[in-house]
Amino acid sequence: MTDAEILFDRKGSLGLVTLNRPKALNALTLDMIRLFDPQLRAWAADPAVKAVVVRGAGDKAFCAGGDVMKLYLAGKDDPKGRGEIPIIREFFWDEYILNRLIKRYPKPYVALMDGVTMGGGVGISEPASHRVGTERTLYAMPETAIGIFPDVGGTYYLARQPGQIGMYLGLTGDRLKAADMLYAEAIDAYVPSAKLDALVEDLARTDGAHDSVSAAIAAHAESPGEPPLAAHRAAIDRCFGHDRVEDILASLAAEGTEWAGAVKATLEKMAPVSLKVTLAAIRRAATMDFEDAMIQEYRLAQSMLGDDNFYEGIRAVLVDKDRNPRWTPARVEEVSDEEVERHFRAPAHGDLRFTN
Repeated sequence: MTDAEILFDRKGSLGLVTLNRPKALNALTLDMIRLFDPQLRAWAADPAVKAVVVRGAGDKAFCAGGDVMKLYLAGKDDPKGRGEIPIIREFFWDEYILNRLIKRYPKPYVALMDGVTMGGGVGISEPASHRVGTERTLYAMPETAIGIFPDVGGTYYLARQPGQIGMYLGLTGDRLKAADMLYAEAIDAYVPSAKLDALVEDLARTDGAHDSVSAAIAAHAESPGEPPLAAHRAAIDRCFGHDRVEDILASLAAEGTEWAGAVKATLEKMAPVSLKVTLAAIRRAATMDFEDAMIQEYRLAQSMLGDDNFYEGIRAVLVDKDRNPRWTPARVEEVSDEEVERHFRAPAHGDLRFTN
């Protein structure tokens, strides 16, 4: 591998993208995004390229998220100016444009989600036409633990998972392995890691039709086993079907099971503002098209990175690593409806716009 953060190659009729920051779990940087987007557009216009495959370097991660430390460092010492810091505006703008490009891509786009797939990694895999998990895949949207919300299209996808699974995942940040991912419709197929190279070889020989790509994947697919999440499905649907976080917490308390108690304890560690904003965003995204959901997410990202909770969350999880964030407000009951609605307003510099 070279030192480049993202690699582009051709294999037969395939365009191959390799995220190449294995020591950083292939976390996306703004520079990577700005190379990824034009390459995808070039391949879309190239008749010799029939399909695209994206994968991560190393054996630990597909992509563990966006490079939130850069955003943290840019804004932590400038509370009043966070809304005008270029990298905060530009990172989310360019990333969301890329997410939408993948969602509307005119050719098969295959995401090989081999390893950790979280945050920004979900944003470049969930919109894929074909999503492949392995025994090493670990999927989560853990943003409520760092004072923000499941973005990169997360609100749109979580709103469309079966029953209330998406709300459960969005609020708790629970981590799923392949069997649960298939159950939650977060992947389309399970293929063991050892078979991925052979799968790529077969994909390179297809004609690029969606059916032939699907057939190539199916030829390598196996069963990941029974999904542990299924045992809790009824309780998830009961408890997470409410439209208030307070009612979800009360419903979990009423369940009286060890599982419900553990989930309630997890929620009580998350940023209260993030919980309420996330719930509202997922509910609203359920009736939106993808573009409108992304515009909503851009509003939320700009607003929430202007507040202290994100910086406190990153401090507690990634900087000091004390896992003891001091949220403002500290309790869900203290978060007003007005505070939630404030985050859904358009930023001063304007809404996200799609030009093509």
